Amino acid sequence: MRYLILSDVHANLEALDAVLGAAPRDTWDRALVLGDLVGYGADPNEVIARVRALDPLAVIRGNHDKAACGVDDAAAFNHLARRAAEWTYETLTDQHRVWLRNLPAGPVVIDETLEICHGAPFDEDAYIFDGRDAARAFDTSTRQLCLFGHTHLPVIFLHSDTRFEGTVPEGEEFTLPIETGVRYLVNPGSVGQPRDGDPRAAFAVYDGPHRSLRLRRVEYAVAAAQQKITAAGLPPSLANRLGLGR
Repeated sequence: MRYLILSDVHANLEALDAVLGAAPRDTWDRALVLGDLVGYGADPNEVIARVRALDPLAVIRGNHDKAACGVDDAAAFNHLARRAAEWTYETLTDQHRVWLRNLPAGPVVIDETLEICHGAPFDEDAYIFDGRDAARAFDTSTRQLCLFGHTHLPVIFLHSDTRFEGTVPEGEEFTLPIETGVRYLVNPGSVGQPRDGDPRAAFAVYDGPHRSLRLRRVEYAVAAAQQKITAAGLPPSLANRLGLGR
């Protein structure tokens, strides 16, 4: 099975459409969505509709999804994220709000080798930033490959009897072979809100039969996404950061 991996779209329709254009439907079989479809961006309803139309095999909730549908009160958010969550709650259709409320928490096992989560296998809201976080995640993951999001930073951690290391993928495309005897934690990066200094949308395709994970970046219409955020009355800094990838 070949999986299209999407994470942290954050209501950025331009970025999502660019990713779908760069990953034609005949290049993957099912989609997996690692949470945070909404929050920050100006197109929450359109993004949800687009994702649902993909008929994904699995969609799990992120912390912004929970805040935007009322499952969480966003008390832990900074003022910008809280304002965006409040705006999103008011903007969502009733149907989409209910759909977000019904999304499951991660981790979710996909098959014999793959599981997905939003933050970490041990806590859906935890962040995996460094080796200590990764070690705890490896201790609690149940599959060889665990895909996660939440940080908006592409990263690969691998662990075997003789190796424990982290790698930051660079460039437009990075292919990771999945080796026997090695376990992996991989963040494919954010579709709609990259924070690694590269404003291009990030996504991945996992090819089960060929045992490889391809991480990719694609340019999108950043200015159009920024204009929508400003026109919606959301904080201007949410528009500005898209151009910086921060």
